[in-house]
Amino acid sequence: LQPNTQLDNPTSDDLNRALRLLIDQRLILQEAEKLPTIVPTPAEVRAARDELARNFRTQEEFQDRLRRVGLTSDKIDEIIEQRLKMEKYLDFRFRNFVVISQKEITDYYNGVYVPRFKERFPGRIVPTQEQIKDEIERTLVETKIESDTDAFLDTARNRAEIVILNPV
Repeated sequence: LQPNTQLDNPTSDDLNRALRLLIDQRLILQEAEKLPTIVPTPAEVRAARDELARNFRTQEEFQDRLRRVGLTSDKIDEIIEQRLKMEKYLDFRFRNFVVISQKEITDYYNGVYVPRFKERFPGRIVPTQEQIKDEIERTLVETKIESDTDAFLDTARNRAEIVILNPV
């Protein structure tokens, strides 16, 4: 459903990437559905659907994409509800437990941020660590969540019995 995604004649790599994504989503959703407290509200589903539609230039373009991929209004709402469950589960499982230390912020600032800033903007004054502390912390939180999620998915894939009937 991403705008500008080619739908005609997908490559084998495209199909395999989509299959891996669907498998990962199904594994996360299975875990998410064990927690009944993370069910999204109808208002959250509507808001997410509206946000998805805003990725397209017009409402007609969005509706056309839905038709081309064979999704009804009910099915898109179901998919969005599942995605919201997955997001809430990942937030519950990982985000709430991520702690970023001052040392990690300083190490990132000195080892990554400053060199990258100087490369992108030669001659400009580098913002102080204090000025961009929140930005660095958000980056580090997202990196840790991504790493924890990858580890979780590796474990889930190893535990699951996944059979691909017709590999592409």
